Amino acid sequence: MKNFSVPTRAEVSETNQGIFDNLEKGLGFVPNLYAYYAKNETALADYLALQNRKSTLKAKEREIVNLVVSQVNGCEYCLSAHTVLGGMNGFSAEDILNIRQGEANFDPKFAALAAFTKEAVEKKGKVSEETTAKFFEAGYTEANLIDVIINVGDKVISNYIHNITGFAIDFPLAPSLEAEATI
Repeated sequence: MKNFSVPTRAEVSETNQGIFDNLEKGLGFVPNLYAYYAKNETALADYLALQNRKSTLKAKEREIVNLVVSQVNGCEYCLSAHTVLGGMNGFSAEDILNIRQGEANFDPKFAALAAFTKEAVEKKGKVSEETTAKFFEAGYTEANLIDVIINVGDKVISNYIHNITGFAIDFPLAPSLEAEATI
């Protein structure tokens, strides 16, 4: 099996070095996922543009989508990163575990979003009429639906990159749902 490595700043193009510098200033480090994208001349800038696009979803709602998609796709890197980001956005550790199950029982609107997202990923976009109706009844709009699916696409990209490459996770590891269920 191929051993995938994360490039250093010196190993990427001048354009990507500039992006590394900006990430270092903004985040304090360059996450391995972003660094890996820099193996391609345009992928890092393209991916950051996708992540930073304007959205009708609030930050907490985007984190719900990120956590649910990463759980369904089994991406330990993204689960770890978004567990940290979810906490920074005000979710408790218990909330995050609940979200990862596609539930969000602590908030009815978030529960509808989590359920819709989980079903969309598991069923490759063929969400039931019932789940879709609950999504809209919770107050979401068609514009929100589009942003949820764009957010799903964003997460699928990064989930697949890490699931294929398996490079080191540079965030505290997210607990497994199975381990938490036995406590």
